[in-house]
Amino acid sequence: MKLLLKHCDILAAGEAGFRCLENAYLGIDGDTIDYIGAERPRAAYDREKDMTGRLLLPGLINCHGHSPMVLLRGVGSDLPLQEWLFGKMMPIEDRLTAEDIRAGNNLALLEMISTGTTSYSDMYFEPATAAENAAACGIKANLSRPVQCFDKDERYEDNFRAQESIRLFKDYHGAAEGRVRIDFAVHAEYTCFEHIVRPYSADCRALGGRMHIHLSETKKEHDECVAKYGKTPARWFYDLGTFDSPTAAAHCVFVTEEDMALMLEKGVSPIHNPTSNMKLGSGFAPIQRMLDLGLNVTLGTDGAASNNNLNMMEELHLAAVLHNGFHRDPTILKPAELLAMATRNGAKLQGREDTGALEVGKKADIIALDTTAPHLYPNLDPLALTVYSAQGSDVVMTMVDGRILYENGEFLTLDREKILFEAKAAVKRLYG
Repeated sequence: MKLLLKHCDILAAGEAGFRCLENAYLGIDGDTIDYIGAERPRAAYDREKDMTGRLLLPGLINCHGHSPMVLLRGVGSDLPLQEWLFGKMMPIEDRLTAEDIRAGNNLALLEMISTGTTSYSDMYFEPATAAENAAACGIKANLSRPVQCFDKDERYEDNFRAQESIRLFKDYHGAAEGRVRIDFAVHAEYTCFEHIVRPYSADCRALGGRMHIHLSETKKEHDECVAKYGKTPARWFYDLGTFDSPTAAAHCVFVTEEDMALMLEKGVSPIHNPTSNMKLGSGFAPIQRMLDLGLNVTLGTDGAASNNNLNMMEELHLAAVLHNGFHRDPTILKPAELLAMATRNGAKLQGREDTGALEVGKKADIIALDTTAPHLYPNLDPLALTVYSAQGSDVVMTMVDGRILYENGEFLTLDREKILFEAKAAVKRLYG
């Protein structure tokens, strides 16, 4: 079917990143954008949709999260990361069943889709449940089963996490017409050993996979790695061959100049998680330096237990103002750079070159903001409006591959009441 979105403002791809068209038209043929322009297209469309008062953006891409952790939202607040993770998170996670995880992922999907996320990268166990959920509801997802090892004598072939990860790749990679992609993942340097990471990284490379890791999130993690190995976490992963596959590195708060040079050499994409880094007191990632070096910087929410939401519009806003304040310079991290981090750069990280921008030939992964809200008027600069003023609640349409998943408060591919019922049951079981 061919659909024409008419009378909308559009933040389309342009030479400088974005160009704004007013009262314009966007045509969709099946799952692909086939027209963008200020003039009505000559071609006929099967259906026309009036989008007056709407601003169209590329769908947001959440590059790092642990979606089922919405069930742990609010647990362990105001604790440092190591105590939060090992003392609060893991004991509860050990009790999660596959059905709990399915319910948590579905609850996260409601939150992400309604706030403009069209594709997300997730690192969690029992990821087959997320793959099936994504296939059913229409979102795009890069999913991974993180590898950990807490026994220095465990053999690689006996590490069930690594075997589950490889089996997941073989079973689900490219499922749902390519909407579901499977990545490899090492949780972090401090939760694994070299004799596991080296062969796992080699398997990732041999199978043509992509890697997802946590990297230098805290000073403690960074410094203890140097004390243990005489090298930073980035150098540790580099030497083990992890970066020989396209790698997404979450946090990167304490990466050094040498680390960033290694990342640039290997094409590693840093993932900025501003809310999580602030809530856990981890620090300020050197985002401007990364951009200046040419790294493909992206944006993520992290899990809802360390954020405490999955609202990418909020991450856009916080990333925009956070670094201005830290550097005492209002000219850094311009809105176009921020929106690129949340769209085009995220698509590159996920290996999805056919999305991330509103342009002819790209997939119709589109969100619409309601610009008639009082806090979005006047709309004198759509880029600045999007980054500094818009809220996740302003999203009134979320479309993936030309299919509307959410519109005007209604979920078209998810059963909201059923999901909330199952989430409440999981919470009751976990917490009594």
